[in-house]
Amino acid sequence: MNQQPEVDEQEEQDLYEHLRVVVDKGQSLLRIDKFLMHKVENASRNRIQNAIDLGNVLVNDKPIKASYKVKPLDVISVVLPHPPRDTEVYPENIPLNIVYEDDDVLVVNKPPGLVVHPGYNNYTGTLVNGLVYHFQQLPTLPGNDGRPGLVHRIDKDTSGLLLISKNERAMTWLARQFYEHTIARRYIALVWGDLETDGTVEGYIGRSIKDRRVMSIYDDPEKGKWSVTHYKVLERLNYVTLIECQLETGRTHQIRAHMKHIGHPLFSDATYGGDSILKGTVFSKYKQFVDNCFELMPRQALHAQSLGFVHPTKREFIYFEAPLPEDFKSVLAKWQKYMSASAEQNS
Repeated sequence: MNQQPEVDEQEEQDLYEHLRVVVDKGQSLLRIDKFLMHKVENASRNRIQNAIDLGNVLVNDKPIKASYKVKPLDVISVVLPHPPRDTEVYPENIPLNIVYEDDDVLVVNKPPGLVVHPGYNNYTGTLVNGLVYHFQQLPTLPGNDGRPGLVHRIDKDTSGLLLISKNERAMTWLARQFYEHTIARRYIALVWGDLETDGTVEGYIGRSIKDRRVMSIYDDPEKGKWSVTHYKVLERLNYVTLIECQLETGRTHQIRAHMKHIGHPLFSDATYGGDSILKGTVFSKYKQFVDNCFELMPRQALHAQSLGFVHPTKREFIYFEAPLPEDFKSVLAKWQKYMSASAEQNS
């Protein structure tokens, strides 16, 4: 099957600048905001003070005040979004399914098939084009030219919840949560095969040597970045299994690559080999049934169902859930019906 390369969903850990500075032995006493202005590229004093106020600047592993004066051999660490870039994104009136909105954040339920941000072969018609139309001033993340407001991403053909920041203060606050993996996210997936128990997949994830569009799992840290996915069986449906996945890290194609790695690719995932019959019978009726499912859902069976985070202003944990979209619900219902019919025949 010929495919266009997917938009490269950059890892969330790479979206934030994590700066670690050991102060020189000969450094004279200097306010930390002034000190960091010379260390962080393109950073205004106001931006650095924002980060300090939010606890994103630590000295010797402890948060400090903007009036703190750096001392020789202090160890300073900073988690900070990069400054906005001058990349133009054209506003387009694209409907947004807004689950929650306030002055700081926006939670959107993204439909399958909608590209999140402009990129190769998708310079218009993306979620970001719609965001720019609806919200004129949105902050930008590191290396994220033309991707205002985004604090993380999901693949084009994955449905579900996406968190958007509406101002730089909120983005700085959320950046730290993504960096430290404290954002709570659960995905629902339909995978090939019968998963006998709950489990965890881990390994170093990196580009496949054979196909750059695909991610592979390696034992060698030189070949990729550490990744962890926990999964739980929700429902067994003969030749496929409905599972819940919880991310400990947020790497490109993480769930899709992890499930392929353990021999259970996502149902209908063309990139990872899930778009052909991998389990089941040889009967033509079964083949027709699976083909009908593929037709109903011509994308990977993956949905970002829930999202929880500590709000940047309220400082309270807030949580959202999005129901399965129609294509996923329809395919799931077909498999449930198929399993019931098979059980009756065998009884």
